[in-house]
Amino acid sequence: MTHTLPSPASPPRNDALALRVLIADDDAASRRFLLDAVRALGADATDCVDGAEALGVARNEVFDLLLLDCRMPGAGACEILATLRKDAFAASRDAVAIATTAELDTAQRALLLAEGFSDVLAKPCRIDDLRRVVALAPAYLNRLPVLDDEAALLASGDSTTMRALRQLLQQELLTLCSELDQLGQDGAALRDRLHRLRSSCGFCGATALSGHVVALQQQLTGARPDQAASAVARFRSVLMETLRALDRPQQAA
Repeated sequence: MTHTLPSPASPPRNDALALRVLIADDDAASRRFLLDAVRALGADATDCVDGAEALGVARNEVFDLLLLDCRMPGAGACEILATLRKDAFAASRDAVAIATTAELDTAQRALLLAEGFSDVLAKPCRIDDLRRVVALAPAYLNRLPVLDDEAALLASGDSTTMRALRQLLQQELLTLCSELDQLGQDGAALRDRLHRLRSSCGFCGATALSGHVVALQQQLTGARPDQAASAVARFRSVLMETLRALDRPQQAA
């Protein structure tokens, strides 16, 4: 049995519910790879050849994820993102943004995260890197199963162990729920708690919560306070949904 959130977990490409990704890169080879790879992951991708075009498209169309090259004619990633965030009428104002660059060091990564990007991809990147950043988009996370029994059985070995681990996870989540407001004021403590929770989610097949743990970990690194607060709110919602699923009778395997 698999308990799911309302949206389908794996929508087909070009489906009305497919994740929408905007790719902006003036290098033809990079743009083609990103376009093909994102589509291979099941997303609906649109590409732009420069910053000015990307800004216009993002202002007028809703995208879940923006992949923006740092250096492009017309506008770079930072300028595009700053303009969108300030424009209350921009259709993709709240989209998850990922910076892409061929030249990346520790200082530049920290700067880009401080500018509001959820992550930074060094080019050339791998499809696994893209899979990781696609998973940061709330529209993707909302389609993940709340509880995946098959994954839990594979991780735990048998149904008895799975049910015992889920009881422990339930207690852990109840405690976390009561402490989340306080932890939200202490980024280091929250990151430590999330690190431990991610392992528990994996053993129990709590797929949606595990995805939101990863997304929240990313948002706590260099994000603006309003972005971090939104990520915590989304995490809380899935935490409660997971608790409700754990409270239902579990089917024996």
